[in-house]
Amino acid sequence: MEDRERAVELIGEAVAGGARRARACELLGIALRTLQRWESNEGGGDQRCGPLKGPENALSEAERALVVAVATSPMYRDLPPSQIVPILADAGVYMASESSFYRILREEKLLAHRGRARAATYSRPSEQVATGPNQVWSWDISYLKSPVKGKFYYLYVVVDVWSRKIIGWAVHETESDQLAAALIREAALREGVDAEQLVLHSDNGAPMKGATMLATLQWLGIVPSFSRPRVYDDNPYSEALFRTVKYRPGYPSRPFESLDVAREWVKDFVGWYNDEHRHSAIRFVTPSQRHCGTEQAVLDHRKEVYRSVREQKPSRWSSEVRNWDPIKIVVLNPSNHTVDRSRNDRQSA
Repeated sequence: MEDRERAVELIGEAVAGGARRARACELLGIALRTLQRWESNEGGGDQRCGPLKGPENALSEAERALVVAVATSPMYRDLPPSQIVPILADAGVYMASESSFYRILREEKLLAHRGRARAATYSRPSEQVATGPNQVWSWDISYLKSPVKGKFYYLYVVVDVWSRKIIGWAVHETESDQLAAALIREAALREGVDAEQLVLHSDNGAPMKGATMLATLQWLGIVPSFSRPRVYDDNPYSEALFRTVKYRPGYPSRPFESLDVAREWVKDFVGWYNDEHRHSAIRFVTPSQRHCGTEQAVLDHRKEVYRSVREQKPSRWSSEVRNWDPIKIVVLNPSNHTVDRSRNDRQSA
C-alpha cells in the first residue's frame, strides 16, 4: 500500500515538473493503465496478481536432481554446460537446455570453476529416509570368479533399503550401463514405481553414470543419488548384501564353471535371502514379509508367544519381553544430527 502511494506521488511530482506520465511509469516499471487504476481506486490495494501455477514445461525435482548429478559427476565436472549438453546429445540423451543447466547450477551454488586449478572436494551424500518399500533402493555390481583366470562374471543386485528385499538381480559377462539400465527398468516396472517416488543410490562407477542409465532414470522419474568417489561406506546396504553373498554357506570355494551355473546359484541365493533369511536389522523377519506387509502379523504373534511364556514362568524374566515392534524408519547416509539423535534415543531407552 505504501509503495503504491509513493509511486503515485513520485509520478505526480515528475508530471508537475514537465515529464510525460507514460515515461515516468516506464521508469518505475509499472503500466500507465495500472497508474490510472491506482488513482481511481482510493484506498484499494494492488489488484495485480501473478500466475496461479508454475509453467507446464518446468523441470521436475527428479529431472533437476539428474542435472546436478550429471554436472558434478567425474565425467562432466570439468566441463561447462555448453559442452555437457552436446556430449549428451551425441549419446542420444537430452535432459535440459544449456540455459537450464546454468540456471540450476547457479541456484544450487555450483556454478564455479570445477577444473584442476582447484582441489576436488566431495560433500557427503544427502540423507535418504525410507518409511516404506520402494522409496529408496541401493544397487551395485560385484565380481564372481569364472573358470578363466583374471576373468569374472558380474553380479548386478538391486536391494530395497527399507525392506532389504532383493528387488532385481542379473549375472552377465560384461559390466555396462546398458545392462544396468535394463535391470533398473524391469525392477521399477515390476514394482509399479511412480515418477519421483523412488531414490536410487549407487557408487560412482561408469555403469552407474553412463548415458543410457541416466536417460533411463530420467524416463522413469527416479531420483539418482551417488556415493563419494572411493568412499565405500556411502553405499553400506549393497556392501553388506555382497558380504552375505560371499560368506553364505554353500558359496563355491572354486570358480563357477559357467555363466549358467553362476546364474543358477544366485537365483537360489535370492530365493533363500528374500523368503527364508531372517534379517537381523529388521527384527528377524524375512525381507519378503516386510516388503509385502505381513511383517506386523509375524511380530505380533511373536510378542504374544513371549508374553504367554513370561506369564507362565515370570521368575525367568527380569524385565519386559523382547522388543518385537517393527522398525519404522531406515536412513541411508544419516546426517550427524540424525546419528546424534539416534544415539540419545538409545541411551534414554
